[in-house]
Amino acid sequence: MKKSLTALAALAVTGLASAQSSVTLFGVVDAGVSYQSATSRNPVTGTTSKQSQWSLANSGYNSSRIGFRGTEDLGGGLAASFWLEAPISNDDGATGIANFNRRSTVSLSGGFGEVRLGRDYTATFWNDTVFDPFGTNGSGSSVINTVSGSTALGNTNYVRASNMVGYFLPPNLGGFYGQLQYSLNENTKTSATDTTAATSSSAGRYVGGRFGYANGPLDIALAVGQNVAVDTTTLTRKVQTINLGASYDFGPVKLFGELSNVKNKFDLAALGNRHDSYNGYLIGASMPVGAGLIRASYSTVRYNEGAVGIRGDDPRANKLAIGYVHNLSKRTALYATVARVSNRNDANYTGSLTAASTTGYGSTGVGYTGLPRSSTGYDFGIRHAF
Repeated sequence: MKKSLTALAALAVTGLASAQSSVTLFGVVDAGVSYQSATSRNPVTGTTSKQSQWSLANSGYNSSRIGFRGTEDLGGGLAASFWLEAPISNDDGATGIANFNRRSTVSLSGGFGEVRLGRDYTATFWNDTVFDPFGTNGSGSSVINTVSGSTALGNTNYVRASNMVGYFLPPNLGGFYGQLQYSLNENTKTSATDTTAATSSSAGRYVGGRFGYANGPLDIALAVGQNVAVDTTTLTRKVQTINLGASYDFGPVKLFGELSNVKNKFDLAALGNRHDSYNGYLIGASMPVGAGLIRASYSTVRYNEGAVGIRGDDPRANKLAIGYVHNLSKRTALYATVARVSNRNDANYTGSLTAASTTGYGSTGVGYTGLPRSSTGYDFGIRHAF
């Protein structure tokens, strides 16, 4: 239940109070026992190894967070709003309101739509989370989400982007919705001929948009975005994402689907101007059962043969996930999830067990520990929202 603060509390939090203003405190506290295991194989020696880990984790169902949001009615159909949202690690208490890097925006809205400034979700990430029954959380999160946001791609603006100017269509367009976003890189422009990722370059810039239609049981959206990951005199590398997602609620069951393409574009002659491609799809479903909800999904990502650290023919990662959520109330739920990843032909994917991740190997395999062959994850936890 959202707690609407009084004008006095709003004054204490924001230093402002108004009869036409409202400030809301909200959040999620999610914790659960998680077991992760991964099996790896050295393609040179043929030896295998296994790693496993028990942990008390957070955000297995919903991301743990705390935030403040508020709106002021300016009259004439105009409204000013703010949203400050911080991640919390309630499993160990180490992270609290140290920053608002989940979302930090101020906006002006009216009949024209909404202009939003600050740090926010990217347009292309929305499809990954909205059209996944597991919402990109916990062991059930699709391989599309994990591969697209992997450190190997260097796609730092995959989930969120800072310094962003966004425009959102008004909600009265007969079910059509959309957004455009531009994230400033904030690099200093100079007259020097040499550029680095921090000076006189476009590194850090994100440009994206998402347009869709939602009416009744149907929701469908197309999103396109590009992040400049590296920009120097010797190399420009961009990560481009295109995805199409849809869901349809039949009542007894809700179906989900997504198609995704991520290109890791190296604009350098020495690398053959390579455009590594990662093609993925997801099919999923959720089914209400009494006070509970059954969730299931199957996702796959195919790595092209030129991908960094990938050697096998037609390498791909496949993931099957199933889970159950039991709602004790509107705010509190118990959940359980099990997921299994199988890698074909040396696809380099481990899921959430980061200790088993690798970065590829040289031509002789010297010093190489192994490529993940499979991984399994279990989550059992409780989520409380306020």
